[in-house]
Amino acid sequence: MEKIWLKHYDYYVPESIRYPHIPLFQILELTCVKYDENVATIFFDQQLTYGDLRDQVRRLATALRGMGVQKGDRVSIMLPNCPQFIISYYAVLEAGATVVNISPLHVERELEYEFNDSGSETLIYLDLFDARIQAVKDKTPLKRLIASSITDYMETPAPPNVEKGPGVYFLKEVIASSDPEVSEVEIDPEEDLAALQYTGGTTGLPKGVMLTHRNLVANAFQCSFWGREFVDPGKDVYLDVIPFFHSYGQTVGMNNAILNAAAMVLIPQFEINMMLQVIKKYRPNLFPGVPTLYVAILNHPDALSYGVDKIRLCNSGSAPIPVEVIKKFSRISGGIFAEGYGLSEASPVTHSNPIIGMKKVGSIGIPFPDTEAKIVDVETGETELGFNEPGELIIRGPQVMKGYWQKPEETAATLRDGWLYTGDIATMDEDGYFYIVDRKKDMIIAGGYNIYPREVDEVLYEHPAVQEAVTVGIPDEYRGETVKVYIVLKPGCECSEDEIITYCREKLAPYKVPRLVEFRPELPKTMVGKILRRALREEEISKQQERGD
Repeated sequence: MEKIWLKHYDYYVPESIRYPHIPLFQILELTCVKYDENVATIFFDQQLTYGDLRDQVRRLATALRGMGVQKGDRVSIMLPNCPQFIISYYAVLEAGATVVNISPLHVERELEYEFNDSGSETLIYLDLFDARIQAVKDKTPLKRLIASSITDYMETPAPPNVEKGPGVYFLKEVIASSDPEVSEVEIDPEEDLAALQYTGGTTGLPKGVMLTHRNLVANAFQCSFWGREFVDPGKDVYLDVIPFFHSYGQTVGMNNAILNAAAMVLIPQFEINMMLQVIKKYRPNLFPGVPTLYVAILNHPDALSYGVDKIRLCNSGSAPIPVEVIKKFSRISGGIFAEGYGLSEASPVTHSNPIIGMKKVGSIGIPFPDTEAKIVDVETGETELGFNEPGELIIRGPQVMKGYWQKPEETAATLRDGWLYTGDIATMDEDGYFYIVDRKKDMIIAGGYNIYPREVDEVLYEHPAVQEAVTVGIPDEYRGETVKVYIVLKPGCECSEDEIITYCREKLAPYKVPRLVEFRPELPKTMVGKILRRALREEEISKQQERGD
């Protein structure tokens, strides 16, 4: 196939990259060769240099090996953006194990599923989450709990608020008492797994995306080369609000930053005023964000007074961003805004608009170096379509996953003849720029998080008053989409909107909880009884258009 998009590459971006044949943790070692005295992390005004970071990583890797963690073991990390996350992530890799990224927002049911599915025997986590961990621990393979306090790397640290006992360790104590000389573990970058990234893909229960060291190293280098003329190794400051447990934050906010010896300003939880104060104090020049963050800044009356206009390069991923938001943010920031595209199954980034070349607002841009993409018919996935014809977007490149953890059928359906079938409906224009049109399935993306309607449906069906229920993602100016549920109550039962939302809060992570509830006498269905989810979404869009929303 002809890569017609190559003519639109920025002059400094190569068609192909020579990737080093190294395990992912080696990018930290490479950075420390020249930049070990540079600031690596800034967390509530406390700093670690790259040399400090490497020392902490090596000590923890030694400790994990001493606890019995072996090559190929899965080690779960349940931490927000903080120095502990980076240290734990790279230490797990250096110990030869595989990182399982666990969202701190997960409720007990979700935690139990992912610990069991991954087979994790070790968990590194924040003490604030201890009650949830204790509630599920005995139903999972977990043997070792390594607790951390959010204050561990602050000016006045306090020990974790966790009861010590057999199999329970404190992260800072473990690191302090360990040797920085790590015994080498032989890693095959092409085959050995660096991370299991849980995603629902396009349907069903979450699946563990198997990302090799090669996948993640390649994607970090692709991101770095794409913005090379705007990267100043050892001098850049990244604003890291996007969670590292998310595939976008993991690659763009952390691995890419470390590869370029950037200082990472870590924000553990998004709060607009705190983020603006950080921008004012540390003047970050690179900001990987999601639509929700940009909308929040735009809606803040004093954003410009905090130095938002000094940010040099912004990119947006994880969810489609409204064209109007891009235009408005570009006007106030004074920097460059580049929208891109990715998915967990591709480490995650595959496309981006050029940094200095032609941008097409509303487009996800063009494929990265060494990345091929095309549009095929939805029915068979075999016929390549012409310009501006909507079909399924499929991708091939070094960043594409090895497969889904212990799910060969799902792997075979998603990876075919070397191509990743994304499940997204897209078009490609005559210049090779791609546009996402719709989703093949009904996954909802709200505030940058993937939400799988079936999971919410199943919780609703557990409610004693619910006869039928369906979950739909409807357009939302702030979150991109928001969750609305349509419910038919059992005869003689009564229930309020607040009761449904409260019920869901007890069983779902906050971002999955419905924001809107509508009770109906019946739901639209096909002749065979399947609820027409898409019809409800289209009905809601029509209502919004009539109201002028």
